[in-house]
Amino acid sequence: MFGIIRPCRHRLSERLQTSWMAHLCGLCLALRDDHGQLARTATNYDGLIISVLVEAQSAKDDASWRRTAGPCPLRGMRTASVARGEGARLAAAVSLALASVKIRDHVEDRDGVFARRPVAAGARAVTRRWDRKSAGSASAVGFDTAVLLDAASRQGGLERELAPGGSVLLVTEPTESATSAAFAHTAVLAGRPGNAAPLAEAGRLFGRLAHLLDAAEDQAADAASGAWNPLTATGTDRAEAERLCRDAVHGIRLALREVELTDRALVHVLLAHETERAVERVFGPAAHAVSCRTRTAAGTDGTTDTGTAGNPYQAPPRQDPDQAPPGEPGAPVPPWVPQGPGFSPPGAPHPHPRNLLAGCAVWALMACTCRLMCCDHDDPFSRERREGWCSRHDCGDGCDCCGNGCDCCDGCCGDGGCCDGCGCDGGCDCGSC
Repeated sequence: MFGIIRPCRHRLSERLQTSWMAHLCGLCLALRDDHGQLARTATNYDGLIISVLVEAQSAKDDASWRRTAGPCPLRGMRTASVARGEGARLAAAVSLALASVKIRDHVEDRDGVFARRPVAAGARAVTRRWDRKSAGSASAVGFDTAVLLDAASRQGGLERELAPGGSVLLVTEPTESATSAAFAHTAVLAGRPGNAAPLAEAGRLFGRLAHLLDAAEDQAADAASGAWNPLTATGTDRAEAERLCRDAVHGIRLALREVELTDRALVHVLLAHETERAVERVFGPAAHAVSCRTRTAAGTDGTTDTGTAGNPYQAPPRQDPDQAPPGEPGAPVPPWVPQGPGFSPPGAPHPHPRNLLAGCAVWALMACTCRLMCCDHDDPFSRERREGWCSRHDCGDGCDCCGNGCDCCDGCCGDGGCCDGCGCDGGCDCGSC
């Protein structure tokens, strides 16, 4: 699992945000309790999907799956309700085993600091310890981490034996097998044996998606460094890799329809919506999503809106050049003059910048109040108008097609309602998506 799930809190309702943080903190604390403080560095977003799946299939009440954790610096020294139980322990064991595999790969490839012998020797000792620890804690919940370690050992052999032009799916098979086994075991822990088969399929496709996205993201860097990359080695172009990724996302959604869940909202957001967003981060939006956004920028009479509503980076309409002197608002702007959010309008007076001390003080105040992240604001140093980080990264705008429904459904979830992931707690039953 390579960190492809990156939900933004602006895309989660308050209930789902609370549940997400409970699983994240629960994974971190389970790693600490079972494996020591150093193991907390293995905390990752993708690993906690295991904990989410176990809880989503369970019929137990929320109180039995939560405990109150003490103050933590990452939570602003506040207490919190965090996930506990077999789901969190399984997620911790899987995350630790995968972290061990990843460190071992870095040592074998002599990446960065791992090229130094003392660092490599220390890393090997850590991986051996983590292998033993993860195997012990996993066996306590009935899972055998040997399937993960066996997949990692087979990966190297497949890469060495792969013939030029071979199928890239031969390379992703070990990752698929490992994630499939982990997903399927969540059904065993939750007492839902009927869910094992569809969850195994969802896990297999999730592993394929993670491997392909990781390869696509690293392809340019691997080419520059001469490192082995599955897409380059097999001659798979980016169009084919994108097709395989989008097919995997669709397959995950189909598999989830067969899974009996007591609360599918967070599972649906993470495995149906966030996987598609991961594909779009790497390959860009799909053609249908682009056409949907184009339609939303069109007027009700079918004409296209040429103002700034459809495109925040489009310059506002300008007056006739004969009616505005050069250098004043409304005058033609040369193409080399920067325009759009973050730049002062042409002809506007330049704001008086703050000195270093005052700018640092204002920056600290804005950072503490989250204005730098969440709101449009004046730059603390230059005073120029800036967009918030979340505005620039497409957060909080609902779903891609309609703005308030599930983008994986027909229309807006069929009845015009919203999923939990679109900012509200009502509307559609995401199980029918």
